[in-house]
Amino acid sequence: MKLKDINKDIVAERLNRVLYDSRSVALRVIRVATSVTTFAGLFLLVYAYGYDLHEKNLALMLKGADLVFTIFVMSYLLRLLYAFRRREFLKDTFIEGTFMGLITLNGIINLFFGNFLLVSLYEWLGGASYYMFYEQVIVFLLFIGLMLELGRIGTSLGSIRLNASFAFVISFIVVIAVGTGLLMLPAMTTLPGSMPMLDALFTAVSATCVTGLIVVDTATYFTFRGQVIILLLIQIGGLGIVTFATFFASFLKAGPGFKQRDLVPDYLDTETISSARLLLRQIVFLTFSIEFISFLLIYFTWTGVEFDNVGQKLFYSVFHSISAFCNAGFSLFTNGLYEPGVNQAYLMHLVIAATFIVGSLGFAPVQDILSPWRLRDRLAHPWKDWRLSTKISVNVAAFLLVLGTFGFYMIEKNNVLAEMNISEALITSFFQSATPRTAGFNTVDFSALASPTLIMIMFLMFIGGGSGSTSGGIKTSTFYVIITSVLATSQGKSKLFLGKRYIPTIVIYKSLSIFFYSIAVILAGVFCLSITEPKTDVLALTFEQVSAFGTVGLSVGVTNTLSAAGKVIILITMFLGRVGMLTFAVALSRRKSIEDYKLPSYNMMVG
Repeated sequence: MKLKDINKDIVAERLNRVLYDSRSVALRVIRVATSVTTFAGLFLLVYAYGYDLHEKNLALMLKGADLVFTIFVMSYLLRLLYAFRRREFLKDTFIEGTFMGLITLNGIINLFFGNFLLVSLYEWLGGASYYMFYEQVIVFLLFIGLMLELGRIGTSLGSIRLNASFAFVISFIVVIAVGTGLLMLPAMTTLPGSMPMLDALFTAVSATCVTGLIVVDTATYFTFRGQVIILLLIQIGGLGIVTFATFFASFLKAGPGFKQRDLVPDYLDTETISSARLLLRQIVFLTFSIEFISFLLIYFTWTGVEFDNVGQKLFYSVFHSISAFCNAGFSLFTNGLYEPGVNQAYLMHLVIAATFIVGSLGFAPVQDILSPWRLRDRLAHPWKDWRLSTKISVNVAAFLLVLGTFGFYMIEKNNVLAEMNISEALITSFFQSATPRTAGFNTVDFSALASPTLIMIMFLMFIGGGSGSTSGGIKTSTFYVIITSVLATSQGKSKLFLGKRYIPTIVIYKSLSIFFYSIAVILAGVFCLSITEPKTDVLALTFEQVSAFGTVGLSVGVTNTLSAAGKVIILITMFLGRVGMLTFAVALSRRKSIEDYKLPSYNMMVG
């Protein structure tokens, strides 16, 4: 071996020894520095996004953002330096490393070549102000960086001793609280001052719980920034904060925390954390893929709508694709999809309907049906079929779609469908049959519908979509189990079998509990609303309450006329409908009873 190579080995050995001796202290310092920087970045993000900054303040904000980015990049490089296996570290932190690389590349390009790339993009989008556009780009990059850092910090919170279901409920409360605070910032609304707290809370609950009921006009009351906040709340609420937290944590070397390990298998209907993590990644990527395809189809099917520029058309397409898949029902048009011009874009109606139907099936069935790995596996092994839960979700959804389409057409053919031809009437009927489960979009005036139609729609809203989906209601699986158990009881059967599978009694108990709690919440809400809104028709109040519980968002025009007490009742109902009554009941329970004993049976008379 040459003397030069020996000297290199000696230097490398000394460097590794120095790194090893200082590793624990250095990593602790890095962790503290990035944590402090993260919270400083959050403050900077809120300040930059929530207020209309003057040129001087904007320059200070941009310098602060550059400092935050620099610390993030330096901490990542130092963590790479102190990693024992650097190749594995790069592989485990690929997404984070890619983001840090983009940040560094952006800084180098701006330093040596100026900001011509952003200027070109700005000119193509046709924005109103380049400085505002540049601020939005920096805010977006800052948001992604902070999400990655918060995901790392969140992995250390798994040691907190909380009931898993209670943690699930708390996660939604935290998102709603943050969303309420953000919507109250001055730059979120077109009117001077801040949004009233109750209206902001109502909007945050409606968006996070993917309902779509509104007390202010989303299209005209909120600025672009406020609409982006609503969109983020919809996406987070649709997938669930558990999914988001574990998804971001899965890109970090630490992986999900213990509390996430308890939540994810139950949330995704899997038996092990390893299968849940794999399913989780597939679901998130599949979700974004479906939303992207929907975005492209919506973008090219706008008819009868004039946009100011390409950027506005892109944002409207993205907003409606995410709102559709998450079954949120929020729209950037004052009258929803009933807006003049939009109400006759029937091809786009079918695209949006297909998007929220897929979203209402449930994450596991969507993965079972559309996952490339599942498709290849079924092509290679034709005898393999969908899982039982997938069959139930798809078959019940198809039955309800046909029933609702036929019922809506027959009842409304001489009413709201009177001026349409047969194809337009059928598409409209199909859309109105699909939207109660639980998309919340409307292409007709719901205040003009006949009473039997409203009752039928309430029935569809009450059932909702598939388990583990973005939709609400008691869920199609619960409805199917209750109906089949009733039929089995009427036939004198003591056990329930579905698809050659025995359904445990506990599943029937849970289904009946969900049904009972749901009816109780709806009746209690209608009773309270009839007191707080004495001048409003009871059928309209009932429709509003069922829509809130099913997280649908359809309305006959009552929401914005509610009193403060009525708004509180509706927002509580939306929250209970989203987190699930059974989940909420379990979250409040302190312990589980263990019944390893038997008592003498008693054949009590019922009915």
